[in-house]
Amino acid sequence: MREPMKIVKLFLVSLVLVVGLPALLQSADVDVEKLSAYISRARDEWGVPGLAVAIVKDGKLALARGYGSRELGGDDAVDADTLFAIASNSKAFTAAAIATLVEDGKAGWNDRVKKHLPWFKLYDRYVTEELRVFELLCHRSGLGTFSGDLLWYGTSYSSEEVVRRARFLPPRGVFRSDFGYSNLMFIAAGEVLKAASGKPWAEYVTERFFVPLGMKRTRASVRGLGKVANVATPHGEVKGQLVTFPWISWDSMGAAGGVISSVNDMSLWMRMQLSEGHWEGRKYFSRESSRKMWKPHMLTGISASDRKRFPSTHFKAYALGWGTQDYLGRKLVRHGGAYDGMYSGVMLVPEEKLGIVVLTNSMTGISHALILRILDAYLGGAENDWAAELLPREKRSRRRKVQVQESLSRNRIEGTKPSLKLAAYTGTYGGPLYGDAEVELEDGRLVLRLKPAEDFVADLEHLHYDTFLLTWRKDFPWFGKGTCRFLVDKRGRVEELKVDVPNEDFWFTELEFKRR
Repeated sequence: MREPMKIVKLFLVSLVLVVGLPALLQSADVDVEKLSAYISRARDEWGVPGLAVAIVKDGKLALARGYGSRELGGDDAVDADTLFAIASNSKAFTAAAIATLVEDGKAGWNDRVKKHLPWFKLYDRYVTEELRVFELLCHRSGLGTFSGDLLWYGTSYSSEEVVRRARFLPPRGVFRSDFGYSNLMFIAAGEVLKAASGKPWAEYVTERFFVPLGMKRTRASVRGLGKVANVATPHGEVKGQLVTFPWISWDSMGAAGGVISSVNDMSLWMRMQLSEGHWEGRKYFSRESSRKMWKPHMLTGISASDRKRFPSTHFKAYALGWGTQDYLGRKLVRHGGAYDGMYSGVMLVPEEKLGIVVLTNSMTGISHALILRILDAYLGGAENDWAAELLPREKRSRRRKVQVQESLSRNRIEGTKPSLKLAAYTGTYGGPLYGDAEVELEDGRLVLRLKPAEDFVADLEHLHYDTFLLTWRKDFPWFGKGTCRFLVDKRGRVEELKVDVPNEDFWFTELEFKRR
């Protein structure tokens, strides 16, 4: 009997070596202090003023720490309680809120949106009638990525008004076939939540999640933030230089990106998520709902560069308020977030009970690099220096933005003049999507005012023909200079103006401004 037993033992050892090697590697103790030193060094290399990181593993907090300062050049250090905007990582809260509505019998995942919002309307009658509640949360409405975001950014429009104006947006893809990342549809989900529960989104998520989870410092609005201590300052680049920005209200798109939190508080949220809606004896939502929210609903595709950089990734998709993909043989549930002067990243690995959150007070991709390094440490991947590998790409992106701005003036066609006297360009322009723009003459120069957004005021300097260089009087973290082109008809009358502000996030070109 000894020989057969020996064979069995050898077989079992071989099975472990062949099949269980990744598990053995990930189960080894991770040196969190080594990771912490890496995070600190990366922050310096990337020039990020401050950031905070939390790691949860098997229901316990493995790391929660701040790095750097809350404001560039300041002495106030970031810690695990420092507040940052998590921006689009708020979408997971909205999806979870809808899940509770479903479980409470107040809504259904497959309810038509119009059941809850009779006034809801999009570009097509069929889409309007057939769009379901869960489809608001997975970016398959047919609208383009970031299309319509200027309706909420800096405007006085309420969340309901933003959604009502969405009917004037043209489709950029095919309903239910093409992915288009839409903040507006999450704003619409917030309106469904309000209609079905009788409570505004901010109040609902506070009562259902923030308070019972013990997320004592988390807020759903910037209102009242000035009374709270230990808050990070937003930073962004203007003309290639890092500057501070004030906190601005995102209340009208709260359901898409309004949460402000700390890594300590977010660690509670991640632990509950990794426990599939159950935490410390309380049920927040069912395991069925958890699986629903983590299930891929819309394929997003993998770029050529990502296929090369991440050969172990075979799919990417959007679930409900979460992105999902595979990496090193595990399913990842993740999301990023971008606010005026702050970026964030959240990563869950359900099968490993692993959660990672990175909050920063800068508009860089360092959160992605740090999350990858931490993932590799816990999943047994190679110790890639992701911060060093991704930094050159980050620098190239920054240079391109500066170059685009500089090219606007360089492309001037010399020796040209406006077709008309400057006074002829003045007046009111507008359209049903965005509203009115006013062009006025001040001290012999044209000034453009986009009326829904009081900070969107720009001086117009003649560039060539009937095109003027647009320079905002206020700095914005997302965009800089642009152009304003007046269209003159055969009778010499200005009939329309077109605004173009080069950037990756806000589509000025989709705004219609016809002469009133």
